[in-house]
Amino acid sequence: MPAASLTSLVAQVRQCQLCLHALPHGVNPVIQIDPLARILIAGQAPGLAVHKSGIPFDDKSGDRLRDWLGIDKDTLYDPKQIAILPMGFCYPGKGKNGDLAPMKMCAQTWRQPLLNHLTDVKLTLLIGKYAQDYHLPNRQQTLTETVKHWRNLPSGIIALPHPSPRNNIWLAKNPWFAEDLLPVIKSTVQNILHA
Repeated sequence: MPAASLTSLVAQVRQCQLCLHALPHGVNPVIQIDPLARILIAGQAPGLAVHKSGIPFDDKSGDRLRDWLGIDKDTLYDPKQIAILPMGFCYPGKGKNGDLAPMKMCAQTWRQPLLNHLTDVKLTLLIGKYAQDYHLPNRQQTLTETVKHWRNLPSGIIALPHPSPRNNIWLAKNPWFAEDLLPVIKSTVQNILHA
């Protein structure tokens, strides 16, 4: 049965050590998944705070993301409503300009098998460049252009910048995001959750 198969798959993910040698803080895969989820948040990779807590978006980025979606913590952390599958499940460590890129092996190994269990997803939110590169492999646009031209994306997909406080300058330079896109996102999310 799919539920048992997903349970087994999640257990394997939680014990994964494929990238242990490359992760300065060790492994701690952070995901949230249930086959009933109707919204998928495809993020980047956990930050250090999330690595420590084991709770996805348990940081300032999560506060902003909930605001963008118009939901509370209970809704965000209800796996029967929202699946959270970043491109890398473990914290990749710190780089010169923020966190390092997600480990590629993570998505290569686990992403499609997990996505196969999400058969009721009505909305996929692609947060940041890495999620957009994976889910929109033929895109030729920058992140900003991809987000700005959200109407041209396949049905049921919306691209977002990362909600990190590091993106405050991007948000200030792109007021159309808050004015035009956020109301659409909030409305879409509410319609799906209350359908």
